[in-house]
Amino acid sequence: MEVNELLIWARGPAFNMALAIFVFGMLLRLFEIISLGRKSDLSAARDSGLSGGLRTIFSRSLPRKTVFAREPLRILNGYILHIGLFVVIFFYRPHIELLGLDLAGLSSSVIDAVTVITILSLFAALLMRLYSPVLQHISTVGDYLAWLITLLPLITGYMAYHHLMLDYTQMLAYHILSVELLLVLAPFTKLTHMFSFVLARWYQGYLAGRRGVES
Repeated sequence: MEVNELLIWARGPAFNMALAIFVFGMLLRLFEIISLGRKSDLSAARDSGLSGGLRTIFSRSLPRKTVFAREPLRILNGYILHIGLFVVIFFYRPHIELLGLDLAGLSSSVIDAVTVITILSLFAALLMRLYSPVLQHISTVGDYLAWLITLLPLITGYMAYHHLMLDYTQMLAYHILSVELLLVLAPFTKLTHMFSFVLARWYQGYLAGRRGVES
């Protein structure tokens, strides 16, 4: 397939298929989680489970002091990684136009710097996983696959922007295809946490709230 044809296919049919798989897959995974159900809580409610659930969604976004004291580097790197991904995805003007959002966006130089920081953060996360006996023990192939498909769009986007290695059009096509690979695989990897974390935190907070304790 000629380069321009590849880019047109990546921007059109391939993107639509990848997005459809992503939406269907994520909805299916969320349905599976919800359909698991839960045991009936026969005890009398001591407080509002609803407010406890909402409170926990936000409170769990902050690190616990005891955990942060043990692993400050890993916790800080996690924030850098997730904030960096959020900024690159939602504040780069071409991405904003593609998503149809009403945002001003950041300058290309700022996005470029954030991309580099996020790539370095991903490699730092990989090194921590490889050299931590605990993380090494609990890591699976899925963890490394999720890491790789998160890295590829950042690397190819950076290379396309700086016209590195390949022709810009060709690298841009590979960048878009790497995003589509992420969309297709995300519902079937641990990247489902981009949505499921809200349900998990709300459920934990809901149960704790009904019992009158903090989650």
